[in-house]
Formats: sequence, structure tokens, C-alpha cells
Amino acid sequence: MIDDVLSEASKAMDKSVDALRHDLASMRTGRASTGLVEKLLVEYYGTPTSLQELALISVPEPQLISIRPYDPGAMKAIEKAIMQSDLGLNPNNDGKIIRLQIPSLTEQRRRDLTKAVSKRAEEARVSIRNTRRGGLDDLKSFEKEKMISEDDLYLGRDEIQKLTDDYIKKVDEIAAAKEKELMEV
Repeated sequence: MIDDVLSEASKAMDKSVDALRHDLASMRTGRASTGLVEKLLVEYYGTPTSLQELALISVPEPQLISIRPYDPGAMKAIEKAIMQSDLGLNPNNDGKIIRLQIPSLTEQRRRDLTKAVSKRAEEARVSIRNTRRGGLDDLKSFEKEKMISEDDLYLGRDEIQKLTDDYIKKVDEIAAAKEKELMEV
């Protein structure tokens, strides 16, 4: 019983941490990263398609992302999607490759992004705490129904707290690494 609750809680907390990693990977720093654009949705023949399915994305230089569409006919749609995104980047097209020059971030923009990282990390922590609360509620209901003993309830509570602490520590480490990356000049 307790192991099932812990397993479910662990899976849910893993999803929270993965969502945080995904969100932060798409956050623009002063350095080029394929994560900035690979999940970008492009209207391709009437169907929203992620950019990574339509093109080869690479980072030939620290400040440059190069996008080589598999289908040259998708070039305009890719450019349009980049322009409409909130990345603030202007694509340069030479007919075969789209190049995105990543400008350096200003100090104010770095601070704003750091605040956004902190906010997103706090959302992940809240999600993890909500998962803990759900697990504790499950344990309490098991104890009420006499499916587990009171001692097992306390043991399970301690285990869920340890699990929560571990995942919150992971969130803090991920956020600190991203903030450090943002503040590098």
C-alpha cells in the first residue's frame, strides 16, 4: 500500500521536474541552443508540426542557430513561425538554411529572466507539495479504513516527506544552474 502511494508520488514529482527542465530549456539565454526552437510549432500544410520534425537544427557557433528544412517548401512557414514566436529573433534565409543570430542579453533582461526562472521553479515546488499532500491524504484514508496501521501511516508520512525534500532539492539545483547560466556574460 505505502509503496504504491510512494511510487505514484514519485512519478508525479518526476513529471513536475521534467516540465521545469523543458520550460527552462526553451528559455533564451545569451547562448544558442536547439532547445529554443525545436518545440516551436510550424503550420505545415495546415497541420501544426514541431520544428524538429521539419528541419535539421544545429548550433555551429555559440551565438548562431542554423535550421535546414528537409522540405525547401517549408522555408516560409518556418520563418513565419519564428517571427510570430516570443523569441524576438529575426531569421536570415539564404534559400537553403535559415540562420538565427542570438543577440547578447542586456543586464535588465538577464534579471527579468532570472525572476521568471524563480517563478517557474516555485510553481514546480508547489506542484511537488501538492503531490505530497495527495499522498498523505491517501495514507490517511488507508489508515481510516484500517488498511494500514497507525505506525505505517507515520512511516509513510516520513517517506513521502523525504521524497518531497529530494525533489525540491532537484528543482532548486536546476533553477540555480539556469540562473547561473543566465547571469554569465
